Amino acid sequence: MRTRLSWALFAILVAHLGAGPQDAPKPPSGKPAPKAAEGQVADSKDGKEAPAIDSAAAGTPKTDPARMAAPKAGSPRKANAAVDDKSYVLGAEDQIGVMVNNSQEFNGTHLIRPDGRITVNLIGEVEAAGLTPEELTESLKEKIKKYVLDPDVTVSVLSINSKRFFIQGEVNRPGEYKLVVPTKILEALVNAGGFRDFAKTKDIVVIREEAGATQRLHFNYKDVIKGKHLEQNIYLKPGDIIVVR
Repeated sequence: MRTRLSWALFAILVAHLGAGPQDAPKPPSGKPAPKAAEGQVADSKDGKEAPAIDSAAAGTPKTDPARMAAPKAGSPRKANAAVDDKSYVLGAEDQIGVMVNNSQEFNGTHLIRPDGRITVNLIGEVEAAGLTPEELTESLKEKIKKYVLDPDVTVSVLSINSKRFFIQGEVNRPGEYKLVVPTKILEALVNAGGFRDFAKTKDIVVIREEAGATQRLHFNYKDVIKGKHLEQNIYLKPGDIIVVR
């Protein structure tokens, strides 16, 4: 009896000593460790995710309108805006289209000549400069009534060349601009893509030829964007030259 008990205790002791340390549990296969959510950073100490930084709460520096308008490389200029048939006044070098429904002999594209006229088939010379597209439409209707009963006439402005202003100097897009709609100096500068680094924005000059005399109008950009001396922000006229030194 004692011999059997001794052998049993010996077997238990050997089994206990032969057992190795248990391996650490492995994560389930196919399940990657969780990633930090977008906008959050993992805390290296305890593995917790730090809250995302709110860029709006942190605040962003304010920029003026001209800086915001600075163009990206290779960005194309916008096409001409549509004109108002009741207010836009046609001028020399404007290109217009005339269309009469069911009477193609009157249809055509015309470049208003320096004398302010166009030549229409069967009608002849027609005064166009100084009229709005709507007024020219009515004028053509009266003349075409000799050939067509109650004609349906449409006059469209295809290209504006008679009303232009110019911007030169320290702006991102100097050059010629169409004066399609009423435009003030500030708006023109924004459309020109803003200023270059060393532009003197406190003394911008608008050169205007009027009644045979040359005027030099001064514009302080810094004041105007702060709401001061807004009377400087005048409407441009055809032929005005904005100079940014």
